[in-house]
Amino acid sequence: MPAAAPPSAPARHARQARAAVAVLFLTNGAVFFNVVPRYPQIKAELGVSNAVFGGAVAGYSIGALLAGLLAGVFVRRFGSARVAAFGIVITTLATLAIPFAPNWIAFGAALFVVGALDAVVDVAQNAHGLRVQRLYQRSILNSLHGVWSIGAVLGGLMGAAAAGLRLPLALHLGISAALFSVVAVVAYRFLLPGPEDAERTAPATAAAHPATAGGDPVAPAGRRSFARPAVWMLAALGLLAACGALVEDAGASWGALYLTGLHADAATAGLAVVAFQTAMTIGRLSGDRVVDRFGQRTVTRVGGLLAAAGMGAALAVPSVPSALAGFVLAGLGTATLVPAAMHSADELPGLPSGTGLTVVSWLLRGGFLLSPLLVGFVADLVSLRAGLLSVVLAGLLTFVLARVLVNDPGR
Repeated sequence: MPAAAPPSAPARHARQARAAVAVLFLTNGAVFFNVVPRYPQIKAELGVSNAVFGGAVAGYSIGALLAGLLAGVFVRRFGSARVAAFGIVITTLATLAIPFAPNWIAFGAALFVVGALDAVVDVAQNAHGLRVQRLYQRSILNSLHGVWSIGAVLGGLMGAAAAGLRLPLALHLGISAALFSVVAVVAYRFLLPGPEDAERTAPATAAAHPATAGGDPVAPAGRRSFARPAVWMLAALGLLAACGALVEDAGASWGALYLTGLHADAATAGLAVVAFQTAMTIGRLSGDRVVDRFGQRTVTRVGGLLAAAGMGAALAVPSVPSALAGFVLAGLGTATLVPAAMHSADELPGLPSGTGLTVVSWLLRGGFLLSPLLVGFVADLVSLRAGLLSVVLAGLLTFVLARVLVNDPGR
């Protein structure tokens, strides 16, 4: 059988759409992370305990979980371009309520709204990124998630600078809202027009998931009957995304605490999350080429084993250098996991357009909510070292479940 011809160079409108959706990913990452460095000031002004402040901050995750399943409805009704771009504008406006919250309940309510909006925007921007990816006929979603990470760093630096300059919170978030709203509206002009399935091909979609093609009949692209095999595939993909959330939360929430337990000083302990996020960002920015060459299943399987082996070795031989190396390997190994699960869910036959991506994104956020509770429970019961064994288990489960992924990201 002759080798398939390499994809032709993307057209100008595809390149413009890729740049525009990348700008939306960066903006989405920057908006909320402008707020995070101001948390100490907000907590002090509210005059609440750590527990009460944590309860208020949880409003963000609760809002995201409750609104996340509605994202598909908004995308089908208004289109991913409108929802992603103008959703960012509305999100920036919602952050403006934070400086005026008179108590922790109002602060939690503001974060609830921001989290709900962010969940909808997240699905929409990924849906549009996948539309552009189909035009490219090769993987680009990993790099878009890498750009989101860069945006999060940018937002964090802006927030830290504003805090250092003692800029009033209302003025700081007003500048952020104005800046990123303009950026999002300008980006909207270059996004793809037309229906969400405009770039999708029905034969490719059916062939992408042989597990579903052999079961219930597959409906064409515009379409879709709710096939039972698709439900099981969606559950497996959601579990894969939750594994990615667990590993990410381990690096963000528990890395510094684990290194502190190994007698690292505060500066060194803080390197855990830096090492993890840097490795994940590098893995996402370079992951598209690797996925195009070896396929999503192979990359995800190897990455799962890399994360399990790296963290397993770090826990087996506890030391500061081994722990940092373990977090680097965990970040690198799972860098492409969430984008792969999202892409595969969006290609599932037998589901209305946007439903697969919406459900997997919702389960991903559920994983972020439940992961710290799980690790914290085991840490209190046994030790944090035992709690971080969840990263090893997540890596092994990723290796097993990777078979459900679409292997060709260009579909």
